Amino acid sequence: MRTHPLLTQLHASGVRLGLERIQSFMNDHGNPQGCAPVVHVAGTNGKGSVCSMVDAILQEAGYKTGLTLSPHLQNVNERIRISGRPISDEQLDEVLHKVDTLASRWGASHLQLSPGDRPLTYFEAMLAAAFMHFREEGVAVEIVEVGLGGRLDATNVVQPAVSAVVSIGLAHTDKLGPDIASVAGEKAGIFRPSMPAVAGQMAPEALRVLRNTAESRGTPLLVFGEDYLVTAAPKGLNWRMGESALDEVAVALPGAFQLKNAGVALTIVELLERSGDFVVPHAARRLGLERVRHAGRLEWVTDSILVDGAHNEDSARVLSDYLCTLPRDCKRTLLLGFGEDKDIPLIGSMLASQVDQVLTTQCAHPRAATSQAVAAALSHLNVPVFEAGPVEEALPRAQADEGLLVVAGSLYLAGAVRDLLGRS
Repeated sequence: MRTHPLLTQLHASGVRLGLERIQSFMNDHGNPQGCAPVVHVAGTNGKGSVCSMVDAILQEAGYKTGLTLSPHLQNVNERIRISGRPISDEQLDEVLHKVDTLASRWGASHLQLSPGDRPLTYFEAMLAAAFMHFREEGVAVEIVEVGLGGRLDATNVVQPAVSAVVSIGLAHTDKLGPDIASVAGEKAGIFRPSMPAVAGQMAPEALRVLRNTAESRGTPLLVFGEDYLVTAAPKGLNWRMGESALDEVAVALPGAFQLKNAGVALTIVELLERSGDFVVPHAARRLGLERVRHAGRLEWVTDSILVDGAHNEDSARVLSDYLCTLPRDCKRTLLLGFGEDKDIPLIGSMLASQVDQVLTTQCAHPRAATSQAVAAALSHLNVPVFEAGPVEEALPRAQADEGLLVVAGSLYLAGAVRDLLGRS
């Protein structure tokens, strides 16, 4: 299903950082988030890719996995997956009604809410539904992507066997703080005493915060380039962690940055095996990375259409770098659409040099900036910019120009384009 009536009612609750309510609700209902070992992954960019990689590897090793990601691209079912398969409409309807009923009773007794009030936000309700579904399905491992930040994100109700911070960049600064150190502090909030954590490649000031937090909490921290190594190889990557090693590992997801994400994923898997609870043969690690899929991130949906959810400075740089590696042998059109809170001029400037024209658009998401507003924000670019209206009109117009079409600026736009192209 695209969404669910109960979730539609919860949209107005917005984002509410803080753990008190969700912790109380989970405690009162048996802490389903503790039904299996948890991998908890934060990061400004790359966390979804790392979660998908770990999930794919553990499936190849024969484990029943529970994966929860956000946001979804096309269907809300994508946020809750069992061994790679999104939850069915029937199962989602059942578990959401269960969460809603339990939450209403809990809210009335604990928060003195009236029957019509909703004690959980959209994200909290979906997360509770995911954990309850994982428990019902008897998963062997839960892989949990942080929604926003880490310290006060609702996912931080878990007690992870392994946690990871993939990357640190300036995003959501109104909620996470104005600088890299502040953002790093929020993301390091997922670290737990005595439970190992993995740090991806990041700026020294971010890594310094992660080290300090890990030391103060007694968290063993494994750092990119020190405790584990990732280098490019002709067929993919070479990975080293102590005496463990893998060479010439192919990664299905395109882009040089995915090699680093794969290094984080391989380190997480190695730590799970060293915990004694998992056995993950090297063949499973290879096959998982060779077969992993993560829609909407440098995804070739056709031979001439590249869809990427780049919506902040770091992800725009990754997309620009990837476009630099492609032959410039045809006309390039950039179809751009953004959320209202994004730095449209900056991201547009970072991508403009890689294309010949820009078409601005908008999808149906309630927080999407209008195509007119996006075009106005890009008036400074040195390439032609055309306002192209809703994505249903803009996509055929963009396709009419032969050559390469790049879609970027929003994961919701990526999902809308995949819908229109019939991709599932």
